[in-house]
Amino acid sequence: MIGVARRLRKNPTHTERHLWRHIGDRQIVGYKFRRQHPIGGYIVDFVNLENKLIIELDGGQHLNNTKDKIRDEWLRAEGYRVLRFWDNQVFNNFRRCFGVDPRCPSYPSP
Repeated sequence: MIGVARRLRKNPTHTERHLWRHIGDRQIVGYKFRRQHPIGGYIVDFVNLENKLIIELDGGQHLNNTKDKIRDEWLRAEGYRVLRFWDNQVFNNFRRCFGVDPRCPSYPSP
């Protein structure tokens, strides 16, 4: 699992790179995020462990994905808050997704 996470960190998607430029180095409300971090049997895109906040970026392959729903239910049962954003939201509406208060976005996950 750790080897897979390392590979994913070394080869981020375009959207993951874009988001990391904004949230790396505690740029959002001082939160420290980790990229491609293993939790249980899953690897999450971004996680703030202190606040148990997960950010997932979804492309078209995630549309109506049952595996994502099962995964999110498990993560929530473990006490994590899972926020999902479509790739195009991160590029086109970054401030809307994260600008008001990144701890409590009022925008529903896809």
